[in-house]
Amino acid sequence: MSRGSERRVSGRLTSTRGFGLSQWGRAFVDVIEGVHSGDADRRRITQARRYFRDHHAERLAISDAEVTAAVRGSQLDPFEVTLTMRPVDVPTIIALLRTRDATGDLMALARGEQPAAVGELLLPTESADIAANCTCPDESPRCIHVLCVAYEVAAEIDRSAVTLLTVMGTDLATLLSSATEVSQSRDDGPSSREHASAPVVDFYGTNAVLPPLPSPPRLNPLMDLDPDALRKALRASGVAPADVGETLDLLDELYERLRA
Repeated sequence: MSRGSERRVSGRLTSTRGFGLSQWGRAFVDVIEGVHSGDADRRRITQARRYFRDHHAERLAISDAEVTAAVRGSQLDPFEVTLTMRPVDVPTIIALLRTRDATGDLMALARGEQPAAVGELLLPTESADIAANCTCPDESPRCIHVLCVAYEVAAEIDRSAVTLLTVMGTDLATLLSSATEVSQSRDDGPSSREHASAPVVDFYGTNAVLPPLPSPPRLNPLMDLDPDALRKALRASGVAPADVGETLDLLDELYERLRA
């Protein structure tokens, strides 16, 4: 694991770059390095880590299921690197989260956490999940330039958990929206209607009349919270400024379901 540390340069301490400091960042690195498959090339890994520490990667761009960057190597012009991930299937992820009763972990992700249940479904698990291409002459599928870019991606995941969603071809708004749609479809299904129309049974034969259920006032947490603080918290969790409004709308829908 590459962790941030300090080293002495010209009589002063400087910070050494690190990656894989979080659970998700480390898991991403392990897959592309081939740690679990036994394909790890220690020589290339060592050199790629030095490239990462010395900022050889430039123009890093992370988009849906694709990462591009240029890496300065042994030639005058930098080598172009592209990582293409196998996109995750959002409906499958939501279905599995519901099976595990872990859809609430999406809100933990919105807070900047890295829930284990979500990570297990999002993270790549084998080298085939990540296709790599580099313009360098090295024919290895995991050359030092590809590894260097992967370390940059891991460092971004360390900084913001939602980066992994983009890397794997989705985003938090899509996951939350899908989870809400599934909840609504289940609530509107035949079983819910049958349950609503079920007759009242006097199990104890007392003919007792139960008091009416209390009617607490309907509250809207989004209105009760400080809107500026809430927007700041969402941005700190990795939600892009342009997506804050949409995320607030999705949160409002979830709270409405809870109040129904």
